[in-house]
Amino acid sequence: MDATETAQEIDVDALDRYGLSEELIDDIEVGLLESKPVDYFQALLEPLHAADIADLLEQLSGGEREQLIELMGDLFDAEVYSHLDYTVREDVVEDLDTEKMAEIVNDLASDDAIDFLEDLDEEEQRELLDAIPAEDRAFYEKHLSYPDESAGRLMQREVVTVPSFWTVGQTIDHMRDKKIELPDDFYNLIIVDPSHHPVGMVKLSKLLRTKRPTPIANIMWEDMKIIPVNMDQEDAAYLFRQYGLVEAPVVEEGGRLVGVITVDDIVEVLDEEHEEDILKLGGVKEDDLYSDVVETTRLRFSWLLVNLGTAIAASLVIGLFETALEKVVALAILMPIVASMGGNAGTQTLTVAVRALATNELTTSNAFRIVGKEVLVGGINGILFAILMGLVSWAWFQDPALGGVIACAMVVNMLAAGLAGTLIPLGLEKLGKDPAIASTVFLTTITDVVGFFSFLGLAAWVLL
Repeated sequence: MDATETAQEIDVDALDRYGLSEELIDDIEVGLLESKPVDYFQALLEPLHAADIADLLEQLSGGEREQLIELMGDLFDAEVYSHLDYTVREDVVEDLDTEKMAEIVNDLASDDAIDFLEDLDEEEQRELLDAIPAEDRAFYEKHLSYPDESAGRLMQREVVTVPSFWTVGQTIDHMRDKKIELPDDFYNLIIVDPSHHPVGMVKLSKLLRTKRPTPIANIMWEDMKIIPVNMDQEDAAYLFRQYGLVEAPVVEEGGRLVGVITVDDIVEVLDEEHEEDILKLGGVKEDDLYSDVVETTRLRFSWLLVNLGTAIAASLVIGLFETALEKVVALAILMPIVASMGGNAGTQTLTVAVRALATNELTTSNAFRIVGKEVLVGGINGILFAILMGLVSWAWFQDPALGGVIACAMVVNMLAAGLAGTLIPLGLEKLGKDPAIASTVFLTTITDVVGFFSFLGLAAWVLL
């Protein structure tokens, strides 16, 4: 039995399924450990999509990854690079010479090539651009001049255009002409005027169902969404989501067509933006899952330092009531409950508010109504939990006054949490800051300070 047959017998089921399986990953790791022949790995990897191969490489250690890439040969093609996590891709690229990187860029679709280029540092980027043919170099240099995270960086130049005065028959003959280089995949034809301005769009399905003599202008869809090249990618994603777009033309200043954005690019943008918001809400600047210990520590240290400062501020408030805490030990036991409930309630409101701002669902016009609703929700939950915790505290410490104090403090703090959870991201948005960046720190500080101050203040007033 040869190595290919052995590999196929090892994990036939895994190869029949889409994506990776734990069994397949184990087989790869064992094969690397036992120094299996090249055929063994190629038989396991050949059925996998480039995205699955990228996932596999991300799950291996650095040494295993380097070893497997060497064994993969042609299976490790340019498309695999486009699916790799940024940190892993950076490690892999370090071992490549300029000639090999130029081959990768030439094999990638233009939008993926831009993504590959923009991740390199300035010196590597310049060296690589110099190794690319002049025509392509001019295109990439122009696209890299567009703002980060703009439609210009996102678009691809491969687009099929036809003049508005053609017929359906002429259009079909044009696409069948072997001398014409067309994109591998496209969904629509962009109809342009003599100045190369987009004037309409025709779906391939509609084109194929229309008789040849019909003028293309008669079947084109004129009410298309045109995206300026400098538009932020989040705004472009909103257009796609709002209007169910599959493809949209991108124009430079003056209205001339320069490229097209497709829905697969938008899916990546939505994924990136959601991931970014979640990470920022947790105080993490970027995805550090594949970074080493030192780099991960560096990325997280600054935000933890800010959190330390806010924690000290909350502790100073507690210090104001040192005498009360010494006399009534129960206050120290119950105090974290008030702050914790306010923090959790505020986080719920904050998460919804930040997401609503990102999707343009929370705006100036409906802000007052949303803030009012969240304060009301906080108040109702505050009353319900106040009753519950007041009774628990009364039964626990046999002190009805203490139960009343914690109940009142909980209502106050949860009202503050609902208010802060909406006003903080709205305020940051008005200041032009990303609401996901600092909202959590501000919210935690407010709920801690308000919770401690209301609970200990009321206790000092009522119990002492």
